[in-house]
Amino acid sequence: MTASPGVTLTGRDVPGSDRVLTNDAVDFVVELQRHFGPLRLDLLHRRKERQAALSAGETLDFLPATQEIRAAEWTVAPAPADFDDRRVEITGPAEPKMMINALNSGARVFMADLEDALSPTWANVIGGQAALIDAVRGTLTFDSPEGKSYRIGERPAQLVVRPRGWHLVESHLLVDDVPVSASLFDAGLYLFHNATERVARGTAPYFYLPKLESHHEARLWNEVFVHAQAALGIPRGTIRATVLIETIAAAFEMDEILYELREHAAGLNAGRWDYLFSAIKMLRSSPALETPDRSQLTMTVPFMRAYTELLVETCHRRGAHAIGGMAAFIPNRGDPAVTERALARVREDKERESRDGFDGTWVAHPDLVPLATEVFDAVLGDAPNQKHRRGDGTAVTADRLLDLRVDGGEVTEAGIRANVRVALAYLDAWLRGTGAAAIDDLMEDAATAEIARSQLWLWRARGLLSIDRYASIRNEELARLGGPTEGRLKDAWDVLDHLVLDDHFADFLTLRAYAMLD
Repeated sequence: MTASPGVTLTGRDVPGSDRVLTNDAVDFVVELQRHFGPLRLDLLHRRKERQAALSAGETLDFLPATQEIRAAEWTVAPAPADFDDRRVEITGPAEPKMMINALNSGARVFMADLEDALSPTWANVIGGQAALIDAVRGTLTFDSPEGKSYRIGERPAQLVVRPRGWHLVESHLLVDDVPVSASLFDAGLYLFHNATERVARGTAPYFYLPKLESHHEARLWNEVFVHAQAALGIPRGTIRATVLIETIAAAFEMDEILYELREHAAGLNAGRWDYLFSAIKMLRSSPALETPDRSQLTMTVPFMRAYTELLVETCHRRGAHAIGGMAAFIPNRGDPAVTERALARVREDKERESRDGFDGTWVAHPDLVPLATEVFDAVLGDAPNQKHRRGDGTAVTADRLLDLRVDGGEVTEAGIRANVRVALAYLDAWLRGTGAAAIDDLMEDAATAEIARSQLWLWRARGLLSIDRYASIRNEELARLGGPTEGRLKDAWDVLDHLVLDDHFADFLTLRAYAMLD
């Protein structure tokens, strides 16, 4: 490409660059950055102000200023016909082999992830965009070194794209000496290359929006969509977006988030793992916060039950899809007993979601698609969703959302070790370019690593985990993983020590580790 004035591209030439980084495509992203970048920074500043207030003792609550929106009767735009049945959704990084397997999995929807499941190396980011271009056109292929050929089948899952969150930047593209917003980079390139093609094929560009903390951030996305549609010459309202409610602040603004995006809104998703991380991060100064072992933070503890009940009730009142959380289990073909026990837990989880009124659910592995489909088929039958279902009229209060008790919860040696091991193994994989890593029979991404390191920080800060004990366990788990000379474990060790031992709580581990990527 030929850089425009004020634009600097520092990323090296990687496969796909010639197709993805055309002059017109980059100019489109640059225009988005110049138009919306300042407001994004203002919203990130508001996040810091809110966190400071919470750390000083302020309590989260529903917003008095938006009471009229919550009380009024309104609905989001009707779902497109090809995006109305979402009973099983599979997620994975925007990488060719995994995309083809997911598209062919039998799930109704595939979320191609440019965020938590993709390590944002420059090669991965550009390769992901190139793969999306091919996937939209049905031409995506992959041939393995072993000679196996992968092709998209005749009835692929509906494609949805998750860009990176507002807090992240793409440092390889500078606009007026400032790194471009990763959200605008990811969404902008996907829309520029594919929005018109998607419309021509009788569908539309569909998104998942991560990490929102307020309806103001949803409003910014809506303004981006309106601007992009006008610039690309496609009708207003073509783009549809599902918002991941994965911060505890956003749980208090679900109505408002849907309202801001109402002409582009498709639904809300219960992003359970990031939600748990957010609760720890935002409420870490609250004496009411209990953080036992991660395994004890289930969907049945009070604040998680309240969160999912409110999500379903809000979505169905507003005519939007309510999508359930992730089943991260990976079948262990070498140990059928482990697989059998895990499948039983997945079935229990999906049956609870379907009974609670969710219209669909997430899985991370193709082998879970048949199980999840069976569970939701039993409830939905031939109906595309169950938006007609409403709650019993009992309002979910702020007190319920903040009921952080975990009966019988405790911090155990096994829980500490699991957190250290997961954090080290995931950071090692992420720094080596893999954002979705199989660890202890679970598909871990950045969200679960965030829970692990945030719990370790809190346990250390509250005196439940001494520095010496942490160091001893870290050394033992590091040795079990192969020692500091293996892969990027030395760097993972360094990052984790800062995340756990610094007095200041780091907002996101990816912000600290991003500078260490290729």
